[in-house]
Parts: sequence; structure tokens; C-alpha cells
Amino acid sequence: MDRGEVSSWFGKYLDAFAACCRGEQDTSALLAYYGVPWLVTTDAGFFALTSEAAVVGMLQQQVDQLLAAGYQRTEVLDSDVTVFNAASALYLTTLSRQRADGTEISRLTGSYLVTKGALGLRISVLVVHGLG
Repeated sequence: MDRGEVSSWFGKYLDAFAACCRGEQDTSALLAYYGVPWLVTTDAGFFALTSEAAVVGMLQQQVDQLLAAGYQRTEVLDSDVTVFNAASALYLTTLSRQRADGTEISRLTGSYLVTKGALGLRISVLVVHGLG
């Protein structure tokens, strides 16, 4: 695993996420990017999602909120990749979720632990630093 591979893959993930949030594809398509189990920590708490249904359920909440807000795209404001070893890397980023006119719906700063296994790259852990 290298920095370029992780950055490129994350860009494809953001494209898939955007398609879901615009209603162009089903949220379950994001399972191609998320590991099961998936660990999430936010100000609201810690969540260990141990089934595909639980992962899709958590993602569906985000998708529904963004679809209702008129979401169009996500802009990467800042990012950095730290490769730990051949099987894992940390993708630290600040993302701006935007409407078609460029107005910001929300901003997310998070650390994504990306792991490489038999199914390829997957987000295994998400740590949300800030959401606004």
C-alpha cells in the first residue's frame, strides 16, 4: 500500500458516496468501500458495526440527511496519508459537503483507517474529529 494508491482509492469512494447522496445509486453500493466490522467514533459515542446491514444503516442516515439538504458533491479541503504497513494507512482529511451552487452543507474532519485485505481496500475505522 502506498500514499498514491490510498488517495486515488479514497477519491473513488467519495465519488460513490456522492452518487448515493444524490440518489443515483443505492447506499448498499458503499459496502465496496467499508469493512465489516466497521468502527466509528464521534461526539455522539463509539459504535461497533458488525454486520453489513448495520454499516448500511449508519451510512443511510448520512445519505438521507445530505439528500434532503440538496447535496451535490464533496470537496477535499485538506488531506494527508500516513502508510503504516503493507496492510494499513491513515487518511486524515477535511471535507466540505456542498450543494450544486457551492454553498456548504457541512464540514467534516476525520481520520479514516484504510485496510487492505482479501476484498481490497476498505475503511475499517472512522474517527470524526469535528463536524460542522
